[in-house]
Amino acid sequence: YSAKEGTDLMKYLDVSSPILIDSGGQYEYGTTDVTRTWQFGEPTPEFVDYFTRVLKGNIGVDKMIFPENTPGFVLDVYARQALWQIGKDYGHGTGHGVGAALNVHEGPHGISPRWSNLEVLKKGMVVSNEPGYYEDGKFGIRIENLLEICDIQETANGKEKAPGDKNFLHFKRLTLIPIQKSLINVDIMTDEELNWLDSYHEEVMDKVGKLLEKDSPAMAWLTKSCEKIDRKGR
Repeated sequence: YSAKEGTDLMKYLDVSSPILIDSGGQYEYGTTDVTRTWQFGEPTPEFVDYFTRVLKGNIGVDKMIFPENTPGFVLDVYARQALWQIGKDYGHGTGHGVGAALNVHEGPHGISPRWSNLEVLKKGMVVSNEPGYYEDGKFGIRIENLLEICDIQETANGKEKAPGDKNFLHFKRLTLIPIQKSLINVDIMTDEELNWLDSYHEEVMDKVGKLLEKDSPAMAWLTKSCEKIDRKGR
């Protein structure tokens, strides 16, 4: 990404400006792709509402359990549902395949509303989960994690699968970066979604914290960012 020629970025960026950072890297063992949206000033209620609905969509996809050989478009509605409830949408796919030290956008699988993409989701595939919302000239919001598709070994009630049962899949999160809690309206989040967020941040703290033990400023930021969310009396 780059600014248009002649654009003075500092004219538009200040402490009150939301900023969307889509980043990643190429490594010998794989390719990363992550997006987070941050705001360090006081967000507007409108922005908080949109951010929360985008997060609800990300969680909706992340928690999915689905039959083997399900096409990606079947899952797309879970990413958009909270935005659709207020008549809003976003104009890009929810997820793309990711290569291993190859192309960050690598098909043929993906998650999008295009019914023509009938490529099924299979164990071992990596796919992005990146719902968003954008208003021209005002702001953009996107929350992106990478997910690995894995077998699920137990049924929903905790029992092992019986012989002949259909094989089901779920997602394992590969991206471990905090999500800004001050941009979340807990009043439109379910308890299940808030539990997901606390569990995610606990995992981030457990795995990333070990890498930052000698970096005091970074560790302090991570610890604060991964605290349990204030449910305000819920």
